[in-house]
Amino acid sequence: MMKWIVLAAILMVIGGLFYSSLFTELTTHLVIAVVLGTFFSVVLGTGLFALAFFSDKSGHDDNVTDATKRRDRR
Repeated sequence: MMKWIVLAAILMVIGGLFYSSLFTELTTHLVIAVVLGTFFSVVLGTGLFALAFFSDKSGHDDNVTDATKRRDRR
């Protein structure tokens, strides 16, 4: 699974650099910004998904579900 995430990130960097090259020349700062921006976006998205799955498996979401069931019974 991790290979697919890395492959998707690499393809996004290539796509971002190609799109940027259509409108302006690729400077060192632009390339670094695109690479770092893509890297941090992938890390943030992966981390948020991991937290969502961890929250579901640990039972933290059950409290919210129970609260809405109790409210609906009234």
